Amino acid sequence: MPTRFEVMNQAMNQVKHWQDGFKWESVPILKYKEEDSHFKNITRQVLFEGDPLLPVQWRYFEIDSEGNSTLERHEHIHVVMIIRGSGNALLGNQIVELNCFDVLQIPSYTWHQFRATNNEPLGFLCLVNKERDKPQLPNAENLEELRSDPQIAEFIRV
Repeated sequence: MPTRFEVMNQAMNQVKHWQDGFKWESVPILKYKEEDSHFKNITRQVLFEGDPLLPVQWRYFEIDSEGNSTLERHEHIHVVMIIRGSGNALLGNQIVELNCFDVLQIPSYTWHQFRATNNEPLGFLCLVNKERDKPQLPNAENLEELRSDPQIAEFIRV
């Protein structure tokens, strides 16, 4: 059993101080994704890599003005909280407006894409399971179905 001092010392080593510009101390700014995809002007910071007692990953994404995330779906759910700027997202068959401190739950196998649409960055925290499936990109049939709605057709970027 660890001593009280060891527990307190371990807790202090887990602090990542927020810095100006939506960066965190000792957290690298990474590419959004390693593989080629249809995203534009987006970065990722991993704030928490999980623990056996809390097997999640907590990330911060930032989409520059007029950028977008990948249009995708997957089995795992995730929860997003907007903490910078505003924008819009495709969530299934609807386009939703997003503002600071809005929380969005993305259900399993739901098409989704985020866009910074208001001439400002869109920054959000995203909580996912550490172990999760890979995203699925839309095929021609999926795109045809999505584009059957004129609002979605105008919104999505692929």
